[in-house]
Amino acid sequence: MWPHYYLGSNINPNIYGTYQYRTFHGQPYDNYNTGYLLDTTDNWDRQRPIRGQATWTTGGQVTKCGIPWSKNEYMTVAVGENSPYKCGQTLKIRNLTSPGQREIIVTIVDTVAGYPANKVNLHRNAFIALGANPSIGVINVEIIPSPELEKERWGKYLLEIIKTAYPTYNVTDFHFIRKTHVSPSQTKETYEYIVHSGQDNIRIQGNVVYNPNTDRVTSIDFKEIEHFERYDNLYF
Repeated sequence: MWPHYYLGSNINPNIYGTYQYRTFHGQPYDNYNTGYLLDTTDNWDRQRPIRGQATWTTGGQVTKCGIPWSKNEYMTVAVGENSPYKCGQTLKIRNLTSPGQREIIVTIVDTVAGYPANKVNLHRNAFIALGANPSIGVINVEIIPSPELEKERWGKYLLEIIKTAYPTYNVTDFHFIRKTHVSPSQTKETYEYIVHSGQDNIRIQGNVVYNPNTDRVTSIDFKEIEHFERYDNLYF
């Protein structure tokens, strides 16, 4: 286990690409409850998990959010035009039909006309990362907004770096640990992440040190804490 250090804040992990935009639906599951539609005026609804369905797409050259499908190694998603979710927001998607209910974290990059709030359109790579076969076309999922990560912007900043450092892994969970006031000009925030690839799961702990007066990052470091094979939701 070796720690990784980054100094400064000029880090851009985005890789851009172009793909033809097509949506693959397959055959929807029968008798599946896709209720819990969101009231866009209710802040609680913006945060609570809902059950629904996910299709997949190969992406497109232009997105309505102005964010490429290639962001975060294609761990991206489109949501309904009238859903309460916003461009750039982070969602956790849980595959309810796979053993262990595999999860991934995706970024909203586009919108789809006619999709209800409980239906999302994942990039094909994200669909596969959930353990789903693209030939199925549609899977039952739970959509979980990530208000903790959205609120903790340094945690999201560190998430982008970890995704770049582990290009063959998918980030499946995150957790804010603590905030430490080192000095009047230095604050340290600590986070933990779970990354997953095949049978390998790694728990990573990272720190961001910044000046609270200027919002300048002075240092970033992270290290692997644990490797494990279990895939469940009990790590934190």
